[in-house]
Amino acid sequence: MNVWPGSPYPLGARWDGRGTNFAVFSEHAVVVELCLFDAQDREQRVGMTEHTALVWHCELPGIGPGQRYGFRVHGPYDPASGHRFNPAKLLIDPYAKAVEGAVDWDDSVFGYPLGSEDLDRDDRDNAPHVPKSIVVNPFFDWRDDRPPRTPWQRTVIYETHVRGLTMRHPDVDTELRGTYAGLASPPIIDYLTSLGVTAVELQPVHHFVHDHFLVEKGLRNYWGYNTIGFLAPHADYAARGSRGQQVYEFKSMVADLHAAGLEVILDVVYNHTAEGNHLGPTLSFRGVDNLSYYRTIDDDPRFYMDYTGTGNSLNVRHPHVLQLIMDSLRYWVTEMHVDGFRFDLASALARELHDVDRLASFFDIIQQDPIISQTKLIAEPWDVGEGGYQVGNFPVLWTEWNGRYRDELRDYWRGESEGVAALGSRLSGSADLYEASGRRPYASINFVTAHDGFTLRDLVSYNHKHNEANLDSGSSGEDHNRSWNHGAEGPTDDEAINILRARQQRNLLASLLLSQGVPMLLGGDEFGRSQRGNNNTYCQDNELAWYDWAFLDGREPEHVEARALLAFTRHLVWLRREHPVFRRRRFFLGEDGTGNPDLVWLRPDGQRMDDDDWSDGSSSALMAFLNGRSIPTPDVRGRRVFDDSFLLLVNGGHDALTFTLPARELGRRWRAVVDTAHPDKPQPRGAQRPGAQLTLPERSLLLLRREDGAR
Repeated sequence: MNVWPGSPYPLGARWDGRGTNFAVFSEHAVVVELCLFDAQDREQRVGMTEHTALVWHCELPGIGPGQRYGFRVHGPYDPASGHRFNPAKLLIDPYAKAVEGAVDWDDSVFGYPLGSEDLDRDDRDNAPHVPKSIVVNPFFDWRDDRPPRTPWQRTVIYETHVRGLTMRHPDVDTELRGTYAGLASPPIIDYLTSLGVTAVELQPVHHFVHDHFLVEKGLRNYWGYNTIGFLAPHADYAARGSRGQQVYEFKSMVADLHAAGLEVILDVVYNHTAEGNHLGPTLSFRGVDNLSYYRTIDDDPRFYMDYTGTGNSLNVRHPHVLQLIMDSLRYWVTEMHVDGFRFDLASALARELHDVDRLASFFDIIQQDPIISQTKLIAEPWDVGEGGYQVGNFPVLWTEWNGRYRDELRDYWRGESEGVAALGSRLSGSADLYEASGRRPYASINFVTAHDGFTLRDLVSYNHKHNEANLDSGSSGEDHNRSWNHGAEGPTDDEAINILRARQQRNLLASLLLSQGVPMLLGGDEFGRSQRGNNNTYCQDNELAWYDWAFLDGREPEHVEARALLAFTRHLVWLRREHPVFRRRRFFLGEDGTGNPDLVWLRPDGQRMDDDDWSDGSSSALMAFLNGRSIPTPDVRGRRVFDDSFLLLVNGGHDALTFTLPARELGRRWRAVVDTAHPDKPQPRGAQRPGAQLTLPERSLLLLRREDGAR
């Protein structure tokens, strides 16, 4: 076989129509072999003798798309010094654009004799038992694909799962269910666009591994937070093959979603890999250059720093590891056309030495990168290490999952908050967290549920998690969540509990979609999806976690209820879309003395709130006047037009409460448009005038629109 010197860049395998260039970084290796596999799994090894700036490289003419390959890397096996080289282990290319096959967890996939100390090397060949990297064809006809570039203030995110969304959908072709093609099929796109969301946030699609301990239990890693390939779309989600077809299918999915006006945001896991702790398998990074890729303990590099709870943390301090992350991000934007990223446990990426550093190298590089800095960047602003909770502390380019929004909205609606101050802050955009640093309301990604935890229906239905299906120590308890559904004097019969359970779902959805900031809806919450109390379905690749679409045509009472909740959610999403007052670009100024306040907080008696009202820990209700006249919007002719004004009434107490509509200076006529107690026909019917008294049932929300023509 002809072997040319090739080039050290780009890293990975690059086919140019004549041959393929291979390049892999390893700072401490002494020999690197490229291994090619034919259709019969026969292996041919090629020595990579060229070594430039810590990168080993060669070019093979005639090698093209579909070729399976891997690396064998020679060097010291000395765990006590942080080195775990083992040429008996075939390694996935860290820059592989596609990966074929699964880990079958034969003992040979471990770099040491399984069951013994990791200080001795295991010399059994693992090649028959591990995935192979694939050379891909980079060419794709994007035609007129254009990213939607939806402004943050107009964005509504739908967090979902490629497989779970489509596996049980009756209108998706059977062979496409659970795939990229299925997610982009007309029934799914029609559903998403009719719901009114603007972006899908996909749980991890980087190629991942099913954990050893799960496979031993007969389970699988469903969520995918166990990455082994940062540039490769997960092969199991492709309907048409895994020899590079997954790349084509992913690109086609993005193009179809873009054509429908939907952005694609990827949940990415750059904080750790699937190789786990020092007793984990040798699949890629560990064998390529363990000491470079992973954060080891300074005075004992046999072991890893673990800021993620998964056994290891990537060494983002190393320039080549940082380059891998940045090259991955750019690839997904430039070659795969995705629109943004949600960074799992993002605080782990910010750690320079030990503490989370707001100006860490990772953030500096993102800031100056002309490609990545222009995408949607979402941080999960915490990790499991000391000082890892960093809500409100990320740089100005970033938005954040607002964990305080989730916690404080939940506390309010289940009656565990101390007053309404936290509610007011969260509904109005969390200025206390973001305004001082120059950020906007849309820095806050608002959510009340996410993949990690109960679904909305289960949140208001269970006192305890029911994770028995995970085959671990998951607890169980009563089915009725009393803290959510009634107070000490509340109803105890099943019918009343069901009524309040449904209302609490509507309360949380209405709060979410009427708050300033960017709402993120957990997929399925809009129709009451349940996981039967399992709040951690990471290993449930089955009907427990897959979306049940039977409600679409079903006639059972629960199906009717699901369709009603879906209609209610759609109404809220479209109300938000049509009215800029719910999605402001800037924080409220309040009453600034101009006579045209953009926000007025009111007590239930219709009088303006003062400091004592905000500090009253016994208060559970308030009103908010949102002035649409403070948001001029040019029409198609450039004329200034104004939004409607709204009055929001919120009663989080255990008892019904009477509200008095405020003085006529805020509006002379009001009409109910959202009522969580009466979702089909908001009460009261007809126009309401200043001084009118409206009684809200316990735990309910009412939205009134100003109708007196003075906009």
